[in-house]
Amino acid sequence: RMLIIHEVMGRSCGWLTAATAVEYRRLLDAEEFIPSLGLSRGNLDVHAVFIPEMAVDLTAEAARLKEIMDRGDNVNIFISEGAGVASIITEMQAKGQEVPRDAFGHVKLDAINPGKWFGEQFAQMLGAEKTLVQKSGYFARAAKSNAADLELIKSCTDLAVTCALRRESGVIGHDEDQGDELRAIEFPRIKGGKPFKVESPWFGELLSAIGQPQGATVEVQH
Repeated sequence: RMLIIHEVMGRSCGWLTAATAVEYRRLLDAEEFIPSLGLSRGNLDVHAVFIPEMAVDLTAEAARLKEIMDRGDNVNIFISEGAGVASIITEMQAKGQEVPRDAFGHVKLDAINPGKWFGEQFAQMLGAEKTLVQKSGYFARAAKSNAADLELIKSCTDLAVTCALRRESGVIGHDEDQGDELRAIEFPRIKGGKPFKVESPWFGELLSAIGQPQGATVEVQH
């Protein structure tokens, strides 16, 4: 009975966590499984995705995930590093504990450790005998760039040079507000903490595919 928490970067935005879960499931689509030998897709699949923009009903999710644990002996949860922070802070304050913050007043995520917190909450409720928390950022930084990475890098650098030659400033990226066009996005529009649009159809399809109810949205504090 193994509980695996995949913690993905994202203090106040769940896009990367959701997109990572989608890409991971696409990798599974290309694999072959032998259920009779205990090698089933269900064991490797994503079972829950928790992001800062959505409230998590721990009791309801624990009941749903416990059924999965009982069937397959393991549960895989993808979370943003900022998911559940409000709940963790409330719990710490109720216990009279000081909430660690940096010089800018931001909660120190490495100190409160959301991945560990979720692991402890669900391990007991799911009857997990083992819990593993993995931080995908460590693996991503150590991984070799694949073909898609290299193509993205080249397209960005080529456009950056082109824009520089015509004295056009900005940050090169796919502009979500301009049909995902790769362009020099104006500096005044660049800022941190842009919330993920949980109403995006592809995210709804992800939750539906893994059997997770779409929870109420929450206002993320930036």
